[in-house]
Amino acid sequence: MNTFSDSVLTALNLVISLDPALWVVVSRSLAVSATACLLAYGVGVALGAWLAVSRFRGRGTVLVGLNTLLALPSVVVGLVVYLMLSRTGPLGFLGWLFSFKAMVLAQFILVVPVVTALTRQVVEDVERQHGEQWASLGAGPWVRGLLLAWDERLALLMIGVTAFGRAISEVGAVMIVGGNIDGFTRVMTTAIALETSKGDLPLALGLGMVLLAVVLLLNALVAGLRRWGEVHHARPVSADGRVGAQP
Repeated sequence: MNTFSDSVLTALNLVISLDPALWVVVSRSLAVSATACLLAYGVGVALGAWLAVSRFRGRGTVLVGLNTLLALPSVVVGLVVYLMLSRTGPLGFLGWLFSFKAMVLAQFILVVPVVTALTRQVVEDVERQHGEQWASLGAGPWVRGLLLAWDERLALLMIGVTAFGRAISEVGAVMIVGGNIDGFTRVMTTAIALETSKGDLPLALGLGMVLLAVVLLLNALVAGLRRWGEVHHARPVSADGRVGAQP
């Protein structure tokens, strides 16, 4: 392709015509990120809710470490997971390296701190208002945390959408542990990087369009959830989805 416009038109044609080479990569990317986010969401919500209501020695240090993990570089995660899953690593016996499972594990590690930290903040804020009521009824930290989390389920749903956006746009870790193998571990972000380096701009642009569409859909979903919360509860919903908070 000699011009940018030609590349864009060809990319649009690949997307509209449901080109198999493009949509196989898209479906695999969605499957990896969805699986990782579902697993990370369950762990992160439970851990975040517990951290929000528990008080123990060293809690401040734990929270500092958790917030630090929010900025954890994806390539570092990829390197650590690679070493763990390599033949000489502690998990080498699983045989997961350069596989779907390895990419899920890498994204899981990246997403868990996001879900945990955001859940902890949301639940801790509401715990200041209603936590004493549940404590007076004999609810322990785990039960109280989960009950408060359920009260803020709209905010937690938005956290899940945010986590999926973090996972679907990740490239470094899945490139390292997945190997970007055609037909097996190639996802949208790694395919875009590879096809751009090869000069296949139409395919790279087509994948980029789909990735942008997914991100746009996620943002629209978050906005829709916020609007639904405002209408349903007749109270403003903050940026993180908390009902009744100042936006």
